[in-house]
Amino acid sequence: MENPLLSPSRRPAQLEAFGRLLDVLDRLRQECPWDKKQTLDSLRHLTIEETYELSDAILRHDLPDLKKELGDVMLHLVFYARIAAEQGAFDIADALNAQCEKLIYRHPHIYGDVQADDEATVKRNWEQLKLKEKGNTGGVLGGVPTSLPALVKAMRIQEKARGAGFDWDDPSQVWLKVQEELAEFGAEYGHGQPPADTAQAERATQEFGDLLFSLVNFARFAGINPEEALERTNRKFISRFQYLETAARQAGQSLPDLTLAQMDVYWNEAKQAGA
Repeated sequence: MENPLLSPSRRPAQLEAFGRLLDVLDRLRQECPWDKKQTLDSLRHLTIEETYELSDAILRHDLPDLKKELGDVMLHLVFYARIAAEQGAFDIADALNAQCEKLIYRHPHIYGDVQADDEATVKRNWEQLKLKEKGNTGGVLGGVPTSLPALVKAMRIQEKARGAGFDWDDPSQVWLKVQEELAEFGAEYGHGQPPADTAQAERATQEFGDLLFSLVNFARFAGINPEEALERTNRKFISRFQYLETAARQAGQSLPDLTLAQMDVYWNEAKQAGA
């Protein structure tokens, strides 16, 4: 059965909804005191917040909330284009057409005669074409945003280096590198003992960074998104800790008064309960 949301007959409704959003924003920009006051800079931190809320909805697999958050992010995108149009720079049509041209250019295996039968080849071609667009200014890694979170940045750095042909041959080599970095960190950290002085603490910090970078590298080879994996663990920890708090409270106990062994009992209960 055909999915009605994917039917070509939906295109007029989609375009009408997009046009309605532009109309609503036009009026708000002209009549609402708050909307009239906004600038590119004032919206920036709000956009970052909305993007994280979108990310949360994705991690929860909450499609109703995803619909809402997509709308919020879309509003911000057209808002930026509206402000740029007021400054005579470009409008939303210019931005969307530029994106379409970029997608066509970077997919020569679809719109041209280049052969690319697997994801790795597509990604490598993408990075090479992207570098060609911008020239060599900044080099292969020049396009990695400096403000990216460190874990995400490590992934992007490695992907771009791979696109330039600088990468390991197979996962076993990367795993050996992880073991090497773990040993080096252990040596600087004193194999479980705190650093003896500031210099050793600095070396331990550097080695820990190297270890994390190598783990991100291995995750990439294993097909694991390290940011997503860590966030899942964060959420799992929060869920189990909240179970611990609730169970202790129901037993008339206060967390500060519990021993670690007593907390472990509740923690293991949480694990068995699937928290």
